[in-house]
This record gives sequence, C-alpha cells and structure tokens, in this order.
Amino acid sequence: MIRRIAFTLPLLAALLLPARGEDLPYVYTKWKHFTTEDGLPNDHIFAVRADGPRIWVGTEDGLAMIDKRTGKIRSWREKDGLPWKVVTAIDVDPKTGDVWLGLFGGGLARFSGGRFDHYHQLNSGLVNDVVYGVAVENDNIWAATTAGASRYNTVTKEWTIFTEKNAPMEEIWNYAVSYADDKVYLGVWGSGVLEYDLKTGKWKEYLDPDGEMEIDLYRDDGIAHVITTGVSYVDKILWVSSYFGASRYDGRNWRVFYNQDSGLPSDFENNMKARSGNEAWYCTDKGLGAIMDFKTNTWVAYSRDPKTLRGKALVTRDKTVLEEIDLETGVPHSFMIAVDFDGNDVWVGTAKGLGHGIGEGYYPGLRTRPSIVAQGR
Repeated sequence: MIRRIAFTLPLLAALLLPARGEDLPYVYTKWKHFTTEDGLPNDHIFAVRADGPRIWVGTEDGLAMIDKRTGKIRSWREKDGLPWKVVTAIDVDPKTGDVWLGLFGGGLARFSGGRFDHYHQLNSGLVNDVVYGVAVENDNIWAATTAGASRYNTVTKEWTIFTEKNAPMEEIWNYAVSYADDKVYLGVWGSGVLEYDLKTGKWKEYLDPDGEMEIDLYRDDGIAHVITTGVSYVDKILWVSSYFGASRYDGRNWRVFYNQDSGLPSDFENNMKARSGNEAWYCTDKGLGAIMDFKTNTWVAYSRDPKTLRGKALVTRDKTVLEEIDLETGVPHSFMIAVDFDGNDVWVGTAKGLGHGIGEGYYPGLRTRPSIVAQGR
C-alpha cells in the first residue's frame, strides 16, 4: 500500500500518529540549504568534506568553509590566492589539518596556515592538471587525474605516477580515489576499480567478467560496469558507483543494484560514499539514493520537484513503495554530485546548492517506528 504523505511543520504532528508496527529506515526530514545568498562562492557544488566543526565545500568558482560553531561561511576565490577557480575534490590530512584540493584544470593545491601551495604539471610530478579526486593516505597524497594517478609523499617530496605502464589500467582516466585499511582504491573510466595494497605494492582489478560494455550479461558476477565514478571501502565492504548501476562486494559475493529493482533514483551515478557495510549513499542525476539496509534492500531516495520546489523522500523495499513523504524543505536539487557524513548529519553537493540533512534521532538499519505522516499541507 502506498501512503502519500504531506510533511509540514511542526514535526510533532507527524510523529504522534499511531505506529503500524513496521520496520522502517531513518528518513532525513529536516534540511537546510546553502547558496550564494548565504555566502557560498557558487551554487554548483563539486565536493564537500566534513572536518569536525568545519565543512569544506568545493564549487565551480571557489572554495568555502562553513564554521558550524558560528554559522559563518568564509570563501576563497582566485583573487584570494586560490590557484584555480574550480575545486572538484577535497580531503583533509588528519595529522596536520592541511586541506588538499583537486582542481579541475589547475592541478593540486594544499591549503595550510592560510596559504595555498600549488602543484601542477610544470612544477611537480603531477601527471595531469585535471584532477577529479584526492585522498590522504598516511604521508602520501593521491590524485586521480584524466591521465592516470599521482602519489606525492609529503615527507620525502617524491612523486610516483601510475598509468597503463605500471598499473592495470586499460584506460587512464581516473575518476575517484579513496583510502582505507592499508589499501588505495581507484575508480577508473573503462578499467573498473583498482586496489593498491600498500604492504605488497601490488594491484588487484575489480571488473565485470562478462566483458560487455553495453549490458550486464550475467547478474552479480562483478561490478555493474567498468566506467566507475566512486568507490568506498567500509567495514570490509567495497561499494562502487558507475554510469550504469551500483555495486557491493563483501570479499566473496557481488550484489548489483539498478533502478529497476531497487530504490536507486537512476543508474547514472556521479559519486557515492558508504557510511557502513550496511548503508551507502549514491549521487545520481535524478536524486540521492541511500540504501539504508542492505539485507532487505530498503532504500530512501531524496529528490526535489523543480516546479513546486518541494522535496520528496521515497522509501522502498526492492521496488515496493513503503512511504512517500512530501517535504516542505528537502534537498536543494535532484542532480547530486557529492556527499559526506558528519556524525548523524549528512551533507550533499548538488547542481544548485549545498544541502545539510539534520540527523536528529538517526539510527542505522531498520526500526519499528510510526509512519511519517502529517495532516495536510
């Protein structure tokens, strides 16, 4: 049974209705938007990174930092010393606090002590200046570029380049990079996911074994597609996004998700990030798809109606709709580009603004709770 829900303030009216005794996932019903009107340098958000009391935001025209303690936003453009206007990736060194930036056409930058240091093809070992992803790994900084991956050791100042010559890259267009558990993961256009073991220095490939680019010939035999855009390794589970579906790997078994049999808003995914081995969030061109409970294939999809500007949260199990929640304020836009977690909260970068999902009462997995229903608009 589909329950159409109009969610309005106050929240109390929604939460006091009788429970149906059904196990349901947590739904983010409180959202706040940030745009240029609030101090962001641009509304087209490419990257977001939660760093304690600071939220770093990469946009099409500058870098921003939201101070959660004061609520103030500070921004840096080229006139403020930022080496390049388009910031496509952000990571923070947990030891030094340095902020590393991937620049779309401008290489790599380090923001430390109020100063920007710039690394590019002409003054460093960076293999290409179009950087899609950046990850801090111990003393090393990894950059995913359109011509391979580069690794910079901040102690020895040495650079290492990985291309088809010394890594199993059928294509050298690197979309994403992440680090976890002594391994670095690269999402590569046409080469699936590459895993680099720091202890052995060896590579491992994750591909679709059927070798078909147009279709997934055999279900759950590998990643959904070899054009991968994001990779996240949490709790010994590998999650992957691609242009043609999402994937999960537990070390033995693959599970592939498509729009036709899950809560994914679309199979075209720009990015993703996992919160646990049971929960992962996918940034698609038609909304934000969060698998909240892997065992039951239960999802929450967030989108925004371009006409009414109201938000919607759709709770599904497989393709069965459990709740359809109308939100007065939802995500800023349905074209999703970046996502990061901040304790119970979630931050999402979209084509038209930054969204902050406030996770009051957040819980993982499923729980028996009242249906989120309000009376009228």
